[in-house]
Amino acid sequence: MEIVDNFGNPIYNEPQPVRYAGFWIRFGASFLDALIIGIPLTIVNWMLGSDRMLNFTINLIVGWLYNALQESSPNMATLGKKALGLKVTDLQGRRVSFGQASGRHFGKYISMIILLIGYFMMLWDDRNQTLHDKMAGTLVISE
Repeated sequence: MEIVDNFGNPIYNEPQPVRYAGFWIRFGASFLDALIIGIPLTIVNWMLGSDRMLNFTINLIVGWLYNALQESSPNMATLGKKALGLKVTDLQGRRVSFGQASGRHFGKYISMIILLIGYFMMLWDDRNQTLHDKMAGTLVISE
């Protein structure tokens, strides 16, 4: 089926090349997100005192919701990613679900536990996917 405009002229939708986000821009976005979420959490933790389990639980939940809600939103990015022109997509370039964004977030812990190798995997991957991206079926692209 041919798609035409109002004047009967054919419309061609040529696919645009995908630009996968590189290591340093993703690092910068993560740094911004760490500041955005870390400063308020530090204040909350200080106000709550030395209950380490409570502080850990709050940090875990807030970090998860910060990432998963924003990456599965129409913006498809956390505030740090958005500031640097990045988006999280599925393998077809569509918005990810909340479950997929949650899996990606918790997969970061595995990427960290194995001496950050999960993050460095992007350096030799054709689509710059980290381990947690591969686990969740996601890509991080530059707009």
